[in-house]
Amino acid sequence: MNIALWIVAGLLAIVYVGSGALKIIASKERIAATGPAARWTDDFKPSTIKAIGVFEVLGGLGLILPALLGIAPDLVPLAALGLAMIMAGAAVTRISRREYKLMLADLTYLVLIAFVAWGRFGPEAFVA
Repeated sequence: MNIALWIVAGLLAIVYVGSGALKIIASKERIAATGPAARWTDDFKPSTIKAIGVFEVLGGLGLILPALLGIAPDLVPLAALGLAMIMAGAAVTRISRREYKLMLADLTYLVLIAFVAWGRFGPEAFVA
Protein backbone atom coordinates (compact mmCIF):
# COMPACT_ATOMS: atom_id res chain seq x y z
CA MET A 1 0.00 0.00 0.00
CA ASN A 2 2.93 2.33 0.66
CA ILE A 3 3.93 2.08 -3.00
CA ALA A 4 0.38 2.85 -4.15
CA LEU A 5 0.28 5.89 -1.87
CA TRP A 6 3.60 7.15 -3.24
CA ILE A 7 2.43 6.66 -6.84
CA VAL A 8 -0.91 8.40 -6.30
CA ALA A 9 0.70 11.23 -4.31
CA GLY A 10 3.39 11.68 -6.98
CA LEU A 11 0.90 11.83 -9.83
CA LEU A 12 -1.34 14.23 -7.90
CA ALA A 13 1.69 16.38 -7.10
CA ILE A 14 2.51 16.67 -10.80
CA VAL A 15 -1.08 17.60 -11.64
CA TYR A 16 -1.46 20.17 -8.86
CA VAL A 17 1.92 21.82 -9.28
CA GLY A 18 1.31 22.14 -13.03
CA SER A 19 -2.27 23.31 -12.69
CA GLY A 20 -1.42 25.72 -9.90
CA ALA A 21 1.53 27.16 -11.81
CA LEU A 22 -0.75 27.83 -14.78
CA LYS A 23 -3.19 29.68 -12.52
CA ILE A 24 -0.35 31.77 -11.09
CA ILE A 25 1.32 32.61 -14.40
CA ALA A 26 -1.54 32.89 -16.89
CA SER A 27 -4.18 35.61 -17.01
CA LYS A 28 -7.80 34.86 -16.14
CA GLU A 29 -8.74 35.25 -19.80
CA ARG A 30 -6.03 32.85 -20.99
CA ILE A 31 -7.13 30.22 -18.46
CA ALA A 32 -10.78 30.61 -19.51
CA ALA A 33 -9.76 30.21 -23.15
CA THR A 34 -8.33 26.73 -22.50
CA GLY A 35 -11.80 25.24 -22.85
CA PRO A 36 -15.23 24.70 -21.34
CA ALA A 37 -13.77 23.06 -18.22
CA ALA A 38 -12.13 26.39 -17.31
CA ARG A 39 -15.26 28.54 -17.52
CA TRP A 40 -15.42 28.47 -13.72
CA THR A 41 -12.98 31.37 -13.84
CA ASP A 42 -15.91 33.61 -14.79
CA ASP A 43 -17.08 33.38 -11.17
CA PHE A 44 -13.80 34.53 -9.58
CA LYS A 45 -11.55 37.57 -9.48
CA PRO A 46 -8.03 37.19 -10.92
CA SER A 47 -6.52 37.50 -7.45
CA THR A 48 -8.66 34.60 -6.21
CA ILE A 49 -7.58 32.45 -9.13
CA LYS A 50 -3.93 33.24 -8.36
CA ALA A 51 -4.49 32.36 -4.68
CA ILE A 52 -6.03 29.02 -5.66
CA GLY A 53 -2.97 28.43 -7.83
CA VAL A 54 -0.60 29.15 -4.94
CA PHE A 55 -2.51 26.77 -2.67
CA GLU A 56 -2.46 24.07 -5.36
CA VAL A 57 1.31 24.40 -5.85
CA LEU A 58 1.95 24.32 -2.10
CA GLY A 59 -0.41 21.36 -1.65
CA GLY A 60 1.15 19.47 -4.53
CA LEU A 61 4.64 19.98 -3.16
CA GLY A 62 3.39 19.09 0.30
CA LEU A 63 2.23 15.69 -0.93
CA ILE A 64 5.77 14.51 -1.58
CA LEU A 65 8.54 16.84 -0.44
CA PRO A 66 8.18 16.50 3.36
CA ALA A 67 8.38 12.70 3.20
CA LEU A 68 10.97 12.66 0.44
CA LEU A 69 13.27 15.00 2.34
CA GLY A 70 12.45 13.52 5.75
CA ILE A 71 11.55 16.97 7.07
CA ALA A 72 8.19 17.03 8.88
CA PRO A 73 6.63 14.10 6.97
CA ASP A 74 3.51 14.55 9.10
CA LEU A 75 2.67 17.44 6.77
CA VAL A 76 1.84 15.05 3.91
CA PRO A 77 -1.67 14.11 5.10
CA LEU A 78 -2.30 17.75 6.05
CA ALA A 79 -1.40 18.83 2.52
CA ALA A 80 -3.81 16.17 1.24
CA LEU A 81 -6.56 17.59 3.46
CA GLY A 82 -5.88 21.08 2.13
CA LEU A 83 -6.17 19.85 -1.45
CA ALA A 84 -9.34 17.96 -0.52
CA MET A 85 -10.85 21.25 0.65
CA ILE A 86 -9.91 22.88 -2.66
CA MET A 87 -11.55 20.05 -4.59
CA ALA A 88 -14.67 20.16 -2.41
CA GLY A 89 -14.90 23.85 -3.27
CA ALA A 90 -14.42 23.01 -6.94
CA ALA A 91 -17.27 20.51 -6.77
CA VAL A 92 -19.55 23.10 -5.14
CA THR A 93 -18.64 25.58 -7.88
CA ARG A 94 -19.48 22.99 -10.52
CA ILE A 95 -22.84 22.31 -8.86
CA SER A 96 -23.67 26.02 -8.77
CA ARG A 97 -22.79 26.25 -12.46
CA ARG A 98 -24.73 23.04 -13.26
CA GLU A 99 -21.57 21.46 -14.71
CA TYR A 100 -22.31 18.00 -13.41
CA LYS A 101 -20.20 16.04 -15.89
CA LEU A 102 -17.17 18.20 -15.15
CA MET A 103 -17.83 17.77 -11.44
CA LEU A 104 -17.10 14.05 -11.80
CA ALA A 105 -13.45 14.84 -12.57
CA ASP A 106 -13.25 17.03 -9.45
CA LEU A 107 -14.77 14.25 -7.36
CA THR A 108 -12.29 11.75 -8.81
CA TYR A 109 -9.42 13.96 -7.66
CA LEU A 110 -11.12 14.32 -4.29
CA VAL A 111 -11.30 10.53 -3.88
CA LEU A 112 -7.62 10.13 -4.80
CA ILE A 113 -6.60 12.87 -2.39
CA ALA A 114 -8.76 11.33 0.35
CA PHE A 115 -6.98 8.03 -0.27
CA VAL A 116 -3.61 9.69 0.32
CA ALA A 117 -4.85 11.47 3.44
CA TRP A 118 -6.38 8.27 4.85
CA GLY A 119 -3.31 6.21 4.07
CA ARG A 120 -0.84 8.69 5.53
CA PHE A 121 -2.93 9.41 8.64
CA GLY A 122 -3.59 5.72 9.19
CA PRO A 123 -2.06 2.46 8.00
CA GLU A 124 0.98 3.91 6.22
CA ALA A 125 1.68 6.95 8.38
CA PHE A 126 5.22 8.24 8.44
CA VAL A 127 6.41 7.36 11.93
CA ALA A 128 9.27 9.39 13.32
